[in-house]
Amino acid sequence: MIAIIKYNAGNVRSVQNALNRLGYESVLTNDSDEIRKCEKVIFPGVGEASSAMNYLKERELGQLIPSLKQPVLGICLGLQLMCSSSEEANTNCLGIFDTVVKKFPSTELVPQMGWNNFERLEGDLFRGIELNDDVYFIHSYYATLCDDTIAQSNYGLPFSAALQKENFYATQFHPEKSARIGEVILKNFLAL
Repeated sequence: MIAIIKYNAGNVRSVQNALNRLGYESVLTNDSDEIRKCEKVIFPGVGEASSAMNYLKERELGQLIPSLKQPVLGICLGLQLMCSSSEEANTNCLGIFDTVVKKFPSTELVPQMGWNNFERLEGDLFRGIELNDDVYFIHSYYATLCDDTIAQSNYGLPFSAALQKENFYATQFHPEKSARIGEVILKNFLAL
């Protein structure tokens, strides 16, 4: 079973629908025991960092998520919350990835909304994916490049399109909205 973490940060149903299309069962939950029992965990999200972190802390999910041993995939806000901190409301985050989240400069049209490709790719999450493959982004904040960056994109400046450290994976883009390429990435995660 795959757990999709429910924390009032939107986008969970589209992830659940994508898994259903791929033939996988999932449960939408904020119950720590249920999350621990699942083979894989997906931590999606669209929303604002500080209110999302407050929700996670109130339900002790902020302590649970970094302690998980099974493969975990953060998506969009999920990736940002897995970083050390975010400029959005000066939020301390989960600290899984040793990088910070910053707002795109005002010289760029914010949010980045639409399709973008990769400048760098590595790791099992991207088996069968090429640099010119497009994925769907919608974000005003980005994770800076770091040792955990496994995919890099550019929107006025280079940023982490995906991160990985041990059993934790995260994408800034939305694989569930990225058509065939996103399906391949989700399948790769589910096959870990």
